[in-house]
Amino acid sequence: MSKIFVTKPNIPSYEEYAEEIKNIWETQYITNFGPQYQKFIKTIKDRYGYEFVDCQCNGHMSLQNMLSCIEPGEVITTPFTFISTTLAINNAGHTPVFCDIKKDDYNIDPDKIEELITDKTVAIVPVHVYGSPCDTEKIQEIADKYNLKVIYDAAHALNVKYKGKEIGTYGDGAMFSLHATKVMNSIEGGICVVKTKEMLDELISRSNFGISDARTVYDGVNSKMNEFQASMGIVNFRHLDDAIARRKELTKMYDERLKDIDGLKIFERKDDVEYNYAYYPVLIEKDGVDGGDLVSYMEQFDVYGRRYFYPASNEMPYFKGMGDTPIAHEVSQNIVCLPIYPDLKDEEVEKIAGLVIDFMTK
Repeated sequence: MSKIFVTKPNIPSYEEYAEEIKNIWETQYITNFGPQYQKFIKTIKDRYGYEFVDCQCNGHMSLQNMLSCIEPGEVITTPFTFISTTLAINNAGHTPVFCDIKKDDYNIDPDKIEELITDKTVAIVPVHVYGSPCDTEKIQEIADKYNLKVIYDAAHALNVKYKGKEIGTYGDGAMFSLHATKVMNSIEGGICVVKTKEMLDELISRSNFGISDARTVYDGVNSKMNEFQASMGIVNFRHLDDAIARRKELTKMYDERLKDIDGLKIFERKDDVEYNYAYYPVLIEKDGVDGGDLVSYMEQFDVYGRRYFYPASNEMPYFKGMGDTPIAHEVSQNIVCLPIYPDLKDEEVEKIAGLVIDFMTK
């Protein structure tokens, strides 16, 4: 077998993508909110029922621009996330305040949020880690009590439903990543879903140098989605349901092989969630070894898992020492995401699971 990486981008056939981008040559639009961008926005609205939607060049800038719509202050967030979440908060002019996580789903612990709120707190930025929804009800109760905004980093959660509702309907806004590593990509890209037309207008303006009515009124950037990205998104939406169905099959295969291994915790899925099966994390709970040891062991056999997310954000040099989050520390040390993507073969899953079992039982 060849090398097996943790993920592999879903790429449509050359012919299907080439057919979709023909329109770019006909319109001569390459960027700046062109026809393909508008078509992609409509595709998202039609599929999910969202009212106020924008697409930008990547998920990071999408989240940063959403947060820039909020007056600067302290923002309570999780340290168990890709560093992009923390940098988006920081780069939008806020101060990240780290709240510990729950060990059952690795999401922010709402029972620990309230003690971190000060008169400087302006927002909460939870992350739907691995596409598993946060406790949105408790988070919203706290936000309402203290008049805080809630912006979800839903980078992993495209196509997820929670209690029968699209995940992007929770909070004041949500960002979905369309990076190559996600369940669906637009080469790179981000989807912004917000609650109000006012926020949408500001968000779009901030992505276009802060321009409104031909004048710069915000501290803007250039983060517009171009026509080639939008076209890739349009095409890949046609294949998303099949991709998720295959991911679900692979997940069941892993579950069956790994569910009874001592010292190994597989992910606990909830009955009221429709998942997208974006990741397959396992947590090492065996004395004397950690996630890095499992990663190194598998690499000897050309299997490349990843420690998503290691180290925790508040243990990165730039943010080191900001908050005491022992559960996030423990999980970040011991978590490993195993390879999962639609092209992964059944026999490759058997190989990977076998390596994990060998490691855990030796």
